[in-house]
This record gives sequence, structure tokens and C-alpha cells, in this order.
Amino acid sequence: MKNDVFWYDGKLIHSQTLELNINDPGLLYGATVFTTLRVYENSLDSNLTNWQAHCDRLLFSIQSFSWQQPNWKRLRQGAQILLAHFPVLRITLFPDGREWITGRFLPQNLTEKQNNGVICAVASSEFYRSLPSHKTGNYLSAWLARTSLDAEEAILVDAQGNWLETSTGNLWGWCDRSWWTPPKKAGILPGILRSQLVNWLQNHQQPVREEPWTVELFQRFEAIAYTNSVVEIIPVHTVHQPSGSLQYNPYHQSFQLIRELFLA
Repeated sequence: MKNDVFWYDGKLIHSQTLELNINDPGLLYGATVFTTLRVYENSLDSNLTNWQAHCDRLLFSIQSFSWQQPNWKRLRQGAQILLAHFPVLRITLFPDGREWITGRFLPQNLTEKQNNGVICAVASSEFYRSLPSHKTGNYLSAWLARTSLDAEEAILVDAQGNWLETSTGNLWGWCDRSWWTPPKKAGILPGILRSQLVNWLQNHQQPVREEPWTVELFQRFEAIAYTNSVVEIIPVHTVHQPSGSLQYNPYHQSFQLIRELFLA
């Protein structure tokens, strides 16, 4: 099966196009919420897939916006059908409760990035995400940040130049024998995998410090990486910024423990 099949409003559709009303707020304003998950062990019930956490985040957003809840049973039915063909699912909800699920494959160069790291570039502070605690269809700023820079990933910053997150994931840094990640209150998307990692590391007696990533802090890191539910953890070996580039160790031993999470 090619990726020309998707689930929409209770139906499996074989097409590469989706028909929407020209007045649909999802089309006009990006009025949707979504989550992207990776299916492990070919099961929505795998602990690593973390299906319930993804649904809970969707529920948090639609309740915050006073939107209509979807038919959760039908939503799971669509995901169950598509997971037989795709390891990655993107689940989108519209304000009136319609569900839209698409599937895709893992990036071809994912293992290379996981093993050797990537180049990031610091984006302009104007590319901040709106409603940062929600994953909405209005993703233009993150998309622009990533596509307008000569790098594999963009780092979003606040007006003071503090690093917040990447355009697709949460940031992690290592120094002083601790993992560091920007706090939720800084204005980041609290990623599903971020929450998993915080809990998992703490359960393994590994300190996790949630503090703002100031210039003084991110210059001290020995290693940094970003995470999301699809790519797991990707080290960063170079960060381009207007004042010059920073170098980090993509082979740092600290990554070993985090990688063990995905082998459990």
C-alpha cells in the first residue's frame, strides 16, 4: 500500500486529496489540533507507542478550546487500520469533532542522524509558535524556521535569545552530570516523549533539570539533542547562530542511557 490512503470522518479513503468546504476553519485558519505518533510492536497498546498520552493531549487541547470531542472509538479504529501499513500516524482533529488520520514512513536517513548527529541553526525570534502548549494546525512559524535556514533542524528562541525547542521536537542538554531541558513555562510544546524521558530518567536516578536555556547555559553543554515521538533522540553536533557556530559531541556517552529506553 502506498501513502495515498488515509482515514477521514469515519471512512478509509484511497486518494491523495482531501475535499474540504472552502469556509472550513481548519483550512482558513489552521483551526485543528494534531499529534504524531510512532507505532511500536505494531500495537497502539505498546508502552512506547503511548497511545493514551497522545489522546490525552488531544483531549486537553479540544477541552481548552471548547471544541466538540471526536468519536474516540472511531478514531482508534482508523488508527488501527492504518498502522498495518505505516509506522508513523498523524492524527488531526477539527473543531466539530471530525478526525483525519494519515500515515507515513520513517525518514530514510534516520539511523544516520541518530548515530552521527545533525546541524541545527538558531531561528529568528519572530518565528515563535502561537499557542505553544498546544499542537495546532497553525504550524507556519515552525515550518518557516526549518525551511528558511541552511540546516537540518531549527532552534526556536524567545525575545531574550533563550533556546526553547526545535521546530519539531524538545531540546536536551548534558553537563554537570545532569540532563537539562527547557521548562514548560518557557513557552514550549510539552512533547509526549519529553514527558516519558523525564519520568524514565528520574526512575533511573538520573537528575533532570528543567531550567531556561540561557546563553550561559547552552554554551556549557557537552552534548545536546532533540527528541520527538517519531525520531526518538537525535544528537546535534553543530549549531549555527549569528555570533558563530557551537560544537557539541554527538557520540557522548550520556546518550547511551536514553537509547536504552527504546530497547525496553
